[in-house]
Amino acid sequence: MTEAPQFTDAGVGTGSATAEQLLEMYRRMRRIRRFEERASDLYKATEIPGFLHLSIGQEASAVGACWPLGARDGITSTHRGHGHVLAKGLDSASMMAELMGKDAGTCRGRGGSMHIADPGLGIYGANGIVGAGLPIATGVATAAKLRAAGDVVVAFFGDGAVAQGMFHEAVNLAAVWDLPVVFLCENNHYSEFSPAADQHRAPLSARAAGYGIAYEHVDGNDVVAVAHTMTEVVRRLREGGGPVLVEAETYRWHGHYEGDPERYRSPEEVAAAKERDPLLVARKRLETAGVATALADAVDEEIDKEIEAAVEWARGLPEPAPETLYDFVSAPRPALPEPAPLPAEAEIFRSMDAVRLALEHELAADPTVFVAGIDVGAGGNVFGLTRGLAGAFPGRVRDTPISESAILGTAVGAAMAGMKPVVEIMYMDFIGVCLDMLLNQAAKLRFMTGGRASMPLVVRTQFGAGRSSGSQHSQSLEAILAHIPGLTVVMPSNPADTYGLLRAAIQDPNPVVFVENRLQYGLKGPRPPAEHLIPLGRAKVVREGTDITLVSWSRMVQDCLAAAELLAAEGIGVEVVDLRTIAPLDRETVLASLAKTNRLVIAHEAVRDFGVGAELAALAVDEGFWHLDAPVTRIAPPSVPAPYAPSLERTWLPSRDTIAETLRRIAAV
Repeated sequence: MTEAPQFTDAGVGTGSATAEQLLEMYRRMRRIRRFEERASDLYKATEIPGFLHLSIGQEASAVGACWPLGARDGITSTHRGHGHVLAKGLDSASMMAELMGKDAGTCRGRGGSMHIADPGLGIYGANGIVGAGLPIATGVATAAKLRAAGDVVVAFFGDGAVAQGMFHEAVNLAAVWDLPVVFLCENNHYSEFSPAADQHRAPLSARAAGYGIAYEHVDGNDVVAVAHTMTEVVRRLREGGGPVLVEAETYRWHGHYEGDPERYRSPEEVAAAKERDPLLVARKRLETAGVATALADAVDEEIDKEIEAAVEWARGLPEPAPETLYDFVSAPRPALPEPAPLPAEAEIFRSMDAVRLALEHELAADPTVFVAGIDVGAGGNVFGLTRGLAGAFPGRVRDTPISESAILGTAVGAAMAGMKPVVEIMYMDFIGVCLDMLLNQAAKLRFMTGGRASMPLVVRTQFGAGRSSGSQHSQSLEAILAHIPGLTVVMPSNPADTYGLLRAAIQDPNPVVFVENRLQYGLKGPRPPAEHLIPLGRAKVVREGTDITLVSWSRMVQDCLAAAELLAAEGIGVEVVDLRTIAPLDRETVLASLAKTNRLVIAHEAVRDFGVGAELAALAVDEGFWHLDAPVTRIAPPSVPAPYAPSLERTWLPSRDTIAETLRRIAAV
């Protein structure tokens, strides 16, 4: 990206600019305007598929906001983000190809209009989810602060996003952490189809005061005013200032989306707004500065040719080939060997020690690793797992507010910006609070950007029924997570695996949800060497057998091993397979064991219906059908929320004896 020319007198009045600067601002706005006008035409002609949201009328806020930014500075954008990314330096040709769904598009035809991104240019994604770019911006800003290189981030959002919880969480976290981020609201006075007055009661100035951050208001139709304001704001941030909320008042000429009937506003209102066309305002400034009209006309002609060339180039390109469907879902992971068995005389340690030691090892080995979550710093986590790490790694073990979406969004943004965040969600049940950041951001951004976005992040969380924690603190939700393409889900069953899998997860280039069982934190086992790593996506046969294959994961593996020991005394050989990684599923190990035993039983702590056990059963009757000598059987809690009363919880949760009874029955078939 070409560095933008800077103001020579940014501190004077409302700011002024040289003729050269004014003409360059006009050129950038004209590029956005013409790009979107042609996109509108192409959409009507069905050459652009999907959805199209245009920012015609808002060009000055995009160009002015990006004017003081350099190549290392970042932006996050919205579903109406063409102007932002063009202003940040993205070329119009590859972007037009992206809108047309072509393989040479910015995101290889995987993102489309709403999901343009190029982290290499500091563009961390337009976003189809309202407000989702705000927590991601806090992550990019966190990376900038940890690197201490003076970089800043601008998070564009519309006035409608203020109603989102993600707005509150992101701004509050940025304020608490004193991050170098500008939250720039393009207030076009409409939240989709609703006037702003119907959506909010508090003005943004009051909201900024409530978060304890600075506030600036600017005419969003005057590019010089926006650029002047942002130049001063960015200067303060580079010098160590905290977050700023900037409100740029503007207006969008088109509807919420192309094809919107716009019944919520009158043609007269739109016509009146067009009298403050940002390009006309800029033209008047050029005239006042003595710039010949012919020079501005020449810019118009230059940009018209550029955009027409982009359209013609994109038209002639191929769409992605069908055989590339699976590309970019996940990054290739390093090939790791299965570690050697641990010696019998190995030192004994606990699962809780394994978590702390793995985090400590990776923090010491890699300066891009940081840990964040609720009370993980000074408090050392609710179970004491991270105790002492904050003191050992100042600034890299960070307490957050109770804001799960902000925590996950910070991880997403920081990962795209080159860090390796390890964030904690205190209970697995709380994953639902921040599911968008897993479902639509972490899991999909590598795919939707055609591989441009890297996503090396770990979400640590824990679960565990059996101690009357009730329905909101006991759930085993791995099936929900495993159903999301792009996520890796890991659930260790013993201390050594906890250590080896967690280290592998932190080093992995993909988003990993690492699920611990809190009832196992005190479980003891042999301590592996410091270099111990376990490959993700690979199950392990933890007990050999010839009569029945018993597949499980997490704490229930221990119950399965105990049940297998009982049946061994009865002459029944049970082979126990520990999945270790739920997704991607190691189908080969399960099928190989089934081919040997001809019987399959699956035991898990999650409720039975629609679970991972059902997926394994489907695998057996599909690819393993001719090996089966008995029905595939699942052992799991019924489809009832986890009960609180001990008597009900004991009835609900399978035990070693439940597993043993089922194994005897299947062995007799």
